[in-house]
Amino acid sequence: MIKKKILIFAFIALLLLCPLVSALPLHVQAATTSRAECVVEVSSRRFLHEINANETLPMASTTKILTALVILSTENPDETVVIPKEAEGTEGSSVYLRAGDEYSVRDLLYGLMLRSGNDCAVTLALHHSGSIESFAEAMNKKAVSLGAIHSHFTNPHGLPDDNHYTTARDLSLIAAEAMENEEFCKIVSCKYYEARGWKNKNKMLWNYDGAVGVKTGFTVKAGRCLVTAAEKEGMKIVSVVLNSPEMFERTAQLLDESFLNYSLVSLCKRGEWNGFFLKYDFIYPLTQAEREKINVLSEVDSVLPKYAGEIAGSMKIYLENRLLFSQNLIMI
Repeated sequence: MIKKKILIFAFIALLLLCPLVSALPLHVQAATTSRAECVVEVSSRRFLHEINANETLPMASTTKILTALVILSTENPDETVVIPKEAEGTEGSSVYLRAGDEYSVRDLLYGLMLRSGNDCAVTLALHHSGSIESFAEAMNKKAVSLGAIHSHFTNPHGLPDDNHYTTARDLSLIAAEAMENEEFCKIVSCKYYEARGWKNKNKMLWNYDGAVGVKTGFTVKAGRCLVTAAEKEGMKIVSVVLNSPEMFERTAQLLDESFLNYSLVSLCKRGEWNGFFLKYDFIYPLTQAEREKINVLSEVDSVLPKYAGEIAGSMKIYLENRLLFSQNLIMI
């Protein structure tokens, strides 16, 4: 069926219904930037800021975000795990697990994310896959499925390995996916895990208003690494800084600037629209200047279908010449 373009117009009125996020003071200024940085809005996966975001770098214990995500995708948090001898005495940060002790998968995930327990990472990996190598395969498969195609994982904890690396962009995609998992969010936003007496090492939960996770990391090779999620006015963003000497200060600066410059805007809503029916909502982070560059292209079939529920054309939302979203127009 031949389609004919019949309507192009600015979609400004709807945008004005959505208020801007109030400006936040830049209360901390980092003296230096990071080796690599990336900020992404979670719901849209729009990148709001990038510096060297595609450079492959070690990421230390921020690795554990993917470890937890893999575990939560398959394992029952209430399942009991007997600590294997291979996990006891694991190098680096630890919750001092002892072979033969019993913990739940949930306990081990809290130890992994709050205390950065490398022994928890090894235990979970062996419980899931039977070997570190097999678990690394599962991690790599999961990363690729999320679009993190420039990363490679060889272990569940992030201890140094020349073949273990990521990019700021890849890690932001992994963290954004994790922050859409309810159980993961509950874990990484927890300041104290009373069941085991563990306090979260992530200072952002105390020092940044709106912070809801996720993970710190450090090795001599990787430098200081920090992945942070924060939410204000309904917009959740993830910041990644790799090899960042002032990681807390720089992250606060990036979050402040992102919340200052961007806000979520409802660009279309499910329901009746110009005599047709739309099935999907679409919300997208925009700057104030970008709001004035939103346009909608409506394409309606030259011969309309006879019955309700049939496709009658399409509507497309553009930011200048870049297509953001499209969906079918349905006959009412």
